[in-house]
Amino acid sequence: MIFYLNSAKCIGIEAVPVTVEIDITAGIGFHLVGLADVAVKESLLRTITALQSLDYHIPGKKVVINLAPADMHKSGSGYDLPIAIGVIAASGQAVFPNLDKYLVMGELGLDGSVRNVPGALPIVELAARKGFKGVILPLGSSLEAVEIPGVDIYGVSKLDDVVRILEEVFDCSDLLATSSDLYRKESRGERRHSRREVEVDFSEIMGQECAKRGMEISAAGGHNMIMIGPPGSGKSSMAKALAGILPPMCRDEAVLTSKIYSVAGKGGGRFGLMRERPFRAPHYSASLPALLGGGSGENICPGEVSLANGGVLFLDEFAQMPRAVMEALRGPLEDREVTISRLKSKVRYPASFILVAATNPCPCGYYGEGDRCTCSVGQRLGYLSRLSGPIMDRIDVQVWMHPVPAGKLVGRRSAEPSSEIAARVLKARILQKHRFVNESIFVNAEMSPRLLEKYCPLSEECKVLLGKLIDTMGLSARAVSRIVKVARTIADLADSADILPAHLAEAASFRFLDKKDPLVMT
Repeated sequence: MIFYLNSAKCIGIEAVPVTVEIDITAGIGFHLVGLADVAVKESLLRTITALQSLDYHIPGKKVVINLAPADMHKSGSGYDLPIAIGVIAASGQAVFPNLDKYLVMGELGLDGSVRNVPGALPIVELAARKGFKGVILPLGSSLEAVEIPGVDIYGVSKLDDVVRILEEVFDCSDLLATSSDLYRKESRGERRHSRREVEVDFSEIMGQECAKRGMEISAAGGHNMIMIGPPGSGKSSMAKALAGILPPMCRDEAVLTSKIYSVAGKGGGRFGLMRERPFRAPHYSASLPALLGGGSGENICPGEVSLANGGVLFLDEFAQMPRAVMEALRGPLEDREVTISRLKSKVRYPASFILVAATNPCPCGYYGEGDRCTCSVGQRLGYLSRLSGPIMDRIDVQVWMHPVPAGKLVGRRSAEPSSEIAARVLKARILQKHRFVNESIFVNAEMSPRLLEKYCPLSEECKVLLGKLIDTMGLSARAVSRIVKVARTIADLADSADILPAHLAEAASFRFLDKKDPLVMT
């Protein structure tokens, strides 16, 4: 008799069903088929050892295990648990009356313990969508998905727990993820929804009012930003302070970002959905696969641009990045997603993030600071020319920063704290949430040309001003649309229903790199 168990495989941030078929007939040996990789094939030895350690006997017959569909590659160690349960059921060592109503995933230790697996969140979503009675996962993995409704989620620590659940003889409510000691501790509020401790508060940064305003606009509307300035002008501190003014993610954003971290194997130990926006700061020497994502075959992992989804991607020393890596950001910045293609597979990951870049203005770093710069004109132009036009066209807020005079640092006065800026940002985000309630976007920066026309109508006075700006600055069509998006965010911060000429003028003032000679500062 053939026994069937339900499991799953993640492709991108979505899970697809995988059926584990077990058949025991006359003969000798264990046979695993179904395009399994090395990790899955090794599961046979782990499974046999785990079963023996728990006093289950291994059938002295031919055991055939098929992972269907057979034309899809299977990877990872998550199939250990369904294979072990299938062997127990097919050999008659236990009776599982409703085996087909559960989805089972988990890695087995040699002592029968169950270890975490990636992708728990999309797997539970799949089970709820398919109408399964329950999902059995390792305890740590199950806690990622406790906020997904519509299905019972069991968190197990050893193989015997799985057998007890599937036998349906005893009450197993104590094995529900929401009944675990870890979950109860979290639900009492000891760690849940705690605010991230930010490294830098805006009150600690003296001066730089223009950059602070740019940060506020970027945080409020999800706009990309670049800071250009010499060493010591506060670029890195400003980027770190940005984390303190970002509002928590709404549920839809939290689900999307949490699924990315889940399939990347970075969700273990997290309770429920992510609420704090991610802040990713890879080194400027990061490779193309590290930034965009990559892997072999169908095992394509998300990169930094996807792990920053809904949050911030901070790239320091931006002009020092390899040219190919920098130019690869064009697609994610424009499309808000990244598509990774291989010979036999193609995976899409969300990549809607706020890019915050920082760079020096020249190789020595001191151009614009009196006579401290030792670079030639050609060196200066060559350095900033690394920031290509197509990349700069996609960055909405451009700020040139100068060091704060020593006198202001000595007689420092408290500046506006991050909490006050965060309150204005939150208010603007709430306006955008109501504005886009029927759309599939969250912030102004994500508006398409159709939505831009719908939600950003301009008065005749604004159209005249915009025409003058185009003629004066030589703006591209993309730059014009991004100026209008920034103006919409400025209007939201001012609690204005309409975009006014003053909002357009301020938005345009943040695009000095569109000038023919950006090194000529006015």
